[in-house]
Amino acid sequence: MPPATLDRSIEQLDDLKNQFGSPSARKIATLLTRVARLQINDAEALLRLHEILLFIRAYPHSLKIAKQVDRLLRAFPSQIARLRASDSDLSALDHPEVSGIAGTAVMDTFAYQIVCWLEEHRPGQVDFYWEWFEDENRLAETWPRFMPLLEEDAFVEANVPYRDWLRNARGNRPELSWLLNRFRQLPVSETNKAELYNAQKLYVRWRFTYRDSRTGLRFPVQTIFYHDAPLIQRRDVRLQEELSRPAPVLQKLSAKEGQAAIDMARAASTVRYRELYGFTNGDPRTVCKTSLGRGVELLIITLPPEKRLPLRAYHSAMIYKNGVPVGYFEGLSLFERMESGFNLYYTFRDGETAWLYARILSVMRHLTGVVSFSLDPYQVGFENEEGIESGAFWFYRKLGFRSTRRSIQKLTEREEMKIASRKGYRTTAATLRRLAEAPMILELDQTRKGDWDRFQIRNVGFAVQRMMAKKFGGDATRMRASAVRSTGELLGFDSQTKTFEDFAVVLALLPEIKKWSKEDKDLLVRIIRAKETANEGRYLRFMQMHQRFRAGMIRLGSGN
Repeated sequence: MPPATLDRSIEQLDDLKNQFGSPSARKIATLLTRVARLQINDAEALLRLHEILLFIRAYPHSLKIAKQVDRLLRAFPSQIARLRASDSDLSALDHPEVSGIAGTAVMDTFAYQIVCWLEEHRPGQVDFYWEWFEDENRLAETWPRFMPLLEEDAFVEANVPYRDWLRNARGNRPELSWLLNRFRQLPVSETNKAELYNAQKLYVRWRFTYRDSRTGLRFPVQTIFYHDAPLIQRRDVRLQEELSRPAPVLQKLSAKEGQAAIDMARAASTVRYRELYGFTNGDPRTVCKTSLGRGVELLIITLPPEKRLPLRAYHSAMIYKNGVPVGYFEGLSLFERMESGFNLYYTFRDGETAWLYARILSVMRHLTGVVSFSLDPYQVGFENEEGIESGAFWFYRKLGFRSTRRSIQKLTEREEMKIASRKGYRTTAATLRRLAEAPMILELDQTRKGDWDRFQIRNVGFAVQRMMAKKFGGDATRMRASAVRSTGELLGFDSQTKTFEDFAVVLALLPEIKKWSKEDKDLLVRIIRAKETANEGRYLRFMQMHQRFRAGMIRLGSGN
């Protein structure tokens, strides 16, 4: 088929992919049959077709079309192999926004935990990618731990042949496996092992299989939701109604199933050059699944106690539409406020984004008890041109979010008046950048409106650093010891855990605790203990009961 005919077929598929009903379905089936006969000789065309097919697979019109799409997607590795053999330019497939297509590979300085996971769970698919390695001096800092006499060369010679040293040291063992095993055997903590490994900035290549690729990764589902009517638009979504829905049914997975869910989330992220803290460090014993309807499954992942953040509770979630990974969610909660991060992969942004986001917030509200959802400025376009181009600010504003900065809220209201009174008016990119300079928030409890407007968790951290500098000469060890001793005496609580240390240095900044009632102090102890239990939701529920602690933390986090 001539290129013009191919391009036309792809354009028609793109136009029809989110049009539903029998006429559109018949046209799509005909186009898919036509495209299946093609030999595509252009990587750009192959990429465009891939993204359209993946969207249709997530939002299929019928069983027939879903099967057609699956067959076409299965052919991508051979299509790419043929292009590679003919020396075609495949650079279009390497961009992080489109990486992960079956038949390709990803190369990056992946974190230690991810490299260990790949080496253990995807053996034979990973190796070092030396072509991109830049700073050999980094190796001189670490490799002498594993290779006797390397100092004779690395410390005084130029152009040290590190790979020759590695080849002689590893014998017949694979480079990556041998070196990782040396790190695993170091007599230091896992945190220190990760620091030492990550400091080397070694590039690793993952030549993933079809099942781990963007093309073929699927969460197992029993039934497919077929679309035969228009998609739910943002204008059709009433966020307050969604948030008032009954509590979702959560299914707790077995540890084995939980690990499989985490592995799938890691794979979906890694092939996209992304790493989410919750997926990298998730606890397989606490993974839950819930259905949002319309073929959407939400896999919720929490952290084991040793990996938790010092103060905020952490929830991450992978989103699957008819088994296809379409995005992820991240929630960071303190008291009744959750900082929410929502990312729908670009391929699926023509889907039911607003409805999906509203359903996820409803689940999180029931799961954690939060009633305020805040957005980092980046999420709405601050230093994020993709967010500016997509009009992310207005996406959230039309769902009911407001800016936490009064001047920006006034600018928002002026823009809304222009939009209402001027036909065809569009907010300029420059104005969108101004609108995105502050966080946004949605408050379900209007009696507390504005309480969190100036809060940032880093302000609490800055206050701790200032105390450390002023009272302890910058010595964190002395500060922690002093805070644990004084706070322990004040609360009648004896603990040497890191959790208590982290709380103690914060509580040392709240002198009003001395005047609290015994009930308030006892509740504070329950909060600290709950942070180390299996369920951070319980920790949040206790927090939400402590109004005095809440007031003190808001004051610290607001820079007061």
